Amino acid sequence: MASTSSSFTVGSRAGSKPKSTKLLEVLNALEEDESGHSREEIFIAPPDNASGDFTDEDSGDEDGRRGSHLPGSILHAFVVPEDSGTEEEEDLSPATKRQKVMVEPQRIWTKRDIRPDFSSWTASDPHIEDLRSQELSPVGLFELFFDEGTINFIVNETNRYAWQKNVNLGLTAQELKCVLGILILSGYISYPRRRMFWETSPDSHHHLVADAIRRDRFELIFSYLHFADNTELDESDRFAKVRPLIVRMNRNFQKHAPLEEFYSFGESMCEYFGHRGSKQLRAGKPTRLGYKIWCGTTSRGYLVWFEPSQGTLFTKSHRGLDLGGSMVVKFVDALQERGCLPYHIFFNKVFTSVKLMSILRKKGVKATGTVREYKTERCPLKDPKELKKMKKGSFDYKVDESEEIIVCRWHDSSMVNICSNAVGIEPVGLTGHHRGAAKTRTQVHQPSLVKLYQEKVGGVSRMDQNIAKYKVKIRGMKWYSSFIGYIIDAALNNAWQLHRICSHDAQVDLLAFRRYVACVYLESNADMSSQGRRSRRLETESRFDMIGHWIVHQDKRTRCALCHSQTNTRCEKCQKGVHAKCFREYHIR
Repeated sequence: MASTSSSFTVGSRAGSKPKSTKLLEVLNALEEDESGHSREEIFIAPPDNASGDFTDEDSGDEDGRRGSHLPGSILHAFVVPEDSGTEEEEDLSPATKRQKVMVEPQRIWTKRDIRPDFSSWTASDPHIEDLRSQELSPVGLFELFFDEGTINFIVNETNRYAWQKNVNLGLTAQELKCVLGILILSGYISYPRRRMFWETSPDSHHHLVADAIRRDRFELIFSYLHFADNTELDESDRFAKVRPLIVRMNRNFQKHAPLEEFYSFGESMCEYFGHRGSKQLRAGKPTRLGYKIWCGTTSRGYLVWFEPSQGTLFTKSHRGLDLGGSMVVKFVDALQERGCLPYHIFFNKVFTSVKLMSILRKKGVKATGTVREYKTERCPLKDPKELKKMKKGSFDYKVDESEEIIVCRWHDSSMVNICSNAVGIEPVGLTGHHRGAAKTRTQVHQPSLVKLYQEKVGGVSRMDQNIAKYKVKIRGMKWYSSFIGYIIDAALNNAWQLHRICSHDAQVDLLAFRRYVACVYLESNADMSSQGRRSRRLETESRFDMIGHWIVHQDKRTRCALCHSQTNTRCEKCQKGVHAKCFREYHIR
């Protein structure tokens, strides 16, 4: 699901039933009205019958019809209020709503610092220590997520779908890894048309791709790539076509996630490759238009849990919370499957409310986030106009007596409202601040909860930056094809984060990491029957290229390619047995 928030009015009012319209109409309205006052959300939905069989068919080839020209039955945009309530609240009459509001107890706010009663973080992470001892290569780390079970699952579902279409595809795990290798490689080597990888022209031919798999075979596999059994789809789930893969990847991401105290929660965007996809609809996001994905990450950017948004129309919210707050609770529930530890979650004002802080506190989870004033439950802070007259760094705060939840308003370049159930004002620190046309740097006071929030909240943004650098460029015309590329990029990001944590030797950057995985997948899984004499040239070139060679353990002893004695180690890229003592010499002779 893709959504973007912006200030605009597109013929709908808060409280009215969302209007289904064509995507281009919504985008044109955005351009025409730049000064609207209502906050609404563009929600790009999969088809109404997304589980229908017709949505598996391509709408055209890569160079043909683009997203903006898809028929209306395949893609619609819904304009809905950003802070729309739950389905239960929409069904209530105004009198019932007023009665429900009156039942809520009124909070008592006091001017003092917070006194949290959470236990301190003392948990260790034996799983990461185990990964360090294994000294896994980049391919080994990537295959923690795209493991043998996941590969075989995709192979089986793809073959099943092809068989349902009366095609005997006969896809193997080896061929699927070649396809994955090409998709990964397209993130840092891309052509206007993907078929140029196989052209014989000297300006475009890529022998690593051409020698790994034939062009027509790749196109055939890519067109039938499938991730669910069409006979067992949940019609109420608009992502049913990829739901089994989402479940598998979430399980693997959580299984191998670093066990840390601090986590970030936010929105990520999976790019939609439509003709109008370059419009600026999400400020500060590398991807501007696409499916919105709820993400929980570590502070470094490891993706722990994700869920594509289906909007308030299709997702039941947690009682008393809006959709964003409900997603935070789901993420916390996933974290607590590893143990009920005092995690600390950071998120922005899209999610934060005093109600959410109360729910998380009862679950034993710390939380801190910026908050909109109407979600503070009438916390009596100084008026922003009054606080703005005071010097920068001034702040006001109050604490809820019953649940130890603090709300603070801090005067920085603008007014910042922040809420927490775990961190208070003290100790008040100092932070640099630029002022005036001369940009002179001055020191202003900064409450403790603001400082910690600024340090730990950026995990989702870091993940977005990593994915945007070398994201998969090859796309099909199925509505979920870009989402599959996003999952591959997220798995590579997570594998690289584990490499940074577990590597004892010099760490490689993200580009070198991705290149290594792509090269190993393409060289190790190449179709040798169609290579002929090219295989010797490929082996010779890769042996001495000094890129991405990694020594790994093998169960079966083979002869060393250099000294010819028995060895239980091999070069993962060259697929040749070689001793550790012979490793360097073998690759330079």
